[in-house]
Amino acid sequence: MPKLLPLKTLVADDHRLFRQGLISLMNARPDLVTVIGEAENGVEAIELCKKQKPDLIMMDIFMPQLDGLQAAKRILEIYPDIAIVMLTASASDEHLKGAIELGVSGYLLKNLDANELFELVVGVSRGEVAITPAIASRVMKNIGFGRRNPGYEKITARELEVLKLAAVGNSNLQIAAALQISVNTVKAHLKSILEKLNLENRTQLAAYAAQKGLVTQKDSLQDYPNG
Repeated sequence: MPKLLPLKTLVADDHRLFRQGLISLMNARPDLVTVIGEAENGVEAIELCKKQKPDLIMMDIFMPQLDGLQAAKRILEIYPDIAIVMLTASASDEHLKGAIELGVSGYLLKNLDANELFELVVGVSRGEVAITPAIASRVMKNIGFGRRNPGYEKITARELEVLKLAAVGNSNLQIAAALQISVNTVKAHLKSILEKLNLENRTQLAAYAAQKGLVTQKDSLQDYPNG
């Protein structure tokens, strides 16, 4: 779901030096991010969510008491509209798969370039998934896709339009208005797309679109007359 900038952001990481460094970096872009709190474990992150209601959580995977994946699961059960971006120093297939299955809004390595980080934050504000092409490729391999997926050949031209618009974070209502179809028709197309591609949610759909080169961060509704 699109969010207004600057994003109210919570940083959760048990490494104090990294946490403070990330906060300092984000404070340099007050037009994009407002840091409203910091936590050093998953339990603190959940409690701060209840008090602060952030738009975005930058969440480390490996934390004491309650790790990032467990905390993300609990938070999304209560606050499904909060965007959670998982952070890690190294992406294991097991944790990557777990994060994507949760439907988080992104998965980033901690060695990410600052400019790329802010580009992805802007993407999150538009409802896009914060994921690099390299991680997107890992996601698709993780759920059983190679370079070629037979299910893609079954996608119709209209479904491809819906796929692209959904992959960059547009809501069902926005897609319906852009394509001049009903919201129920959009839902039907999305269900068909996910079934044909053997995907479970929009996070996987966004990763698939990125891995296939179907969309870029510049894709939007501007190419559609009613968008």
